[in-house]
Amino acid sequence: MDISIVVPLFNEDESLPHLAEWIDRVMAAHGFIYEVIMVDDGSRDRSWAVIEQLRAANPAYKGIKFRRNYGKSAALNVGFGQAQGDVVITMDADLQDSPDEVPELYRMIKEEGYDLVSGWKKVRYDSKIAKNIPSKFFNWTTRRMSGIKLHDFNCGLKAYRNDVVKSIEVYGEMHRYIPVIAKWAGFSRIGEKVVQHRKREFGVTKFGMNRFVNGYLDLMSIMFMSKFGKQPMHFFGLIGSVSLLLGVVALVVVLCLKIAGRMALTNSVWFYLAMFFAVVGLMLFLAGFIGELVCRNSTTRNQYLIEKELL
Repeated sequence: MDISIVVPLFNEDESLPHLAEWIDRVMAAHGFIYEVIMVDDGSRDRSWAVIEQLRAANPAYKGIKFRRNYGKSAALNVGFGQAQGDVVITMDADLQDSPDEVPELYRMIKEEGYDLVSGWKKVRYDSKIAKNIPSKFFNWTTRRMSGIKLHDFNCGLKAYRNDVVKSIEVYGEMHRYIPVIAKWAGFSRIGEKVVQHRKREFGVTKFGMNRFVNGYLDLMSIMFMSKFGKQPMHFFGLIGSVSLLLGVVALVVVLCLKIAGRMALTNSVWFYLAMFFAVVGLMLFLAGFIGELVCRNSTTRNQYLIEKELL
């Protein structure tokens, strides 16, 4: 199997036949052995019926149907688990991603040795206020925090080596940060390709403005997990130590004032500062210890990426 194309979708019954025809034409022109995995994320239209028709007409098409809407990350994660191709391509079902880009993405993975190639929609046809400007700010922030030099982290058109998608887990709304997750898992050869962005022909966008708030919260989560997921005490213990140190300093000041007879304990702001920092420091230490206990008893605590089996 040369290529697995994973297509997450939600209420896209109008665009699916056109997308399938386009994919088949490109695959046939380049002689690829391929499969198309369409993951129906709880659609309420005729999307699943269309997928069944495509499957009946071409065995290369496979369908997975969720009972309800779980989100794009869940759809991608399940699709990755089923993908058999040497190269796995993801694209949206709304015809804004062009299947004509697939052969070059495949070549970059196979010939140039990239682990992951992300599309860059350099010219976009979305609303500037609703999408373009917030997207640029979001991508700039992610570049600064992750160290990955991509212009468009959230582009749905991406290519992966098969072992990349088998080594990562995408959950929540983490599909925006798959390059960060892949780098965290040890896949550092990440490339980028300028791809065509097309105007939506059918339906409406499925993403609202809340995705930007959720996106930054998810970024904070994934950056924390990448640095302290295995050793939470390194994070909580450091902050807790600083807090306890400040509490000790405040306590010394309180005792000095008390010994000097210049102020009663409960009338001093230093007394309350000492209590506050001591309690916060203790709570952070306890959080770190609980985190360490969870990690020590986790079945995945010693799962590391091994590129080649030891002989």
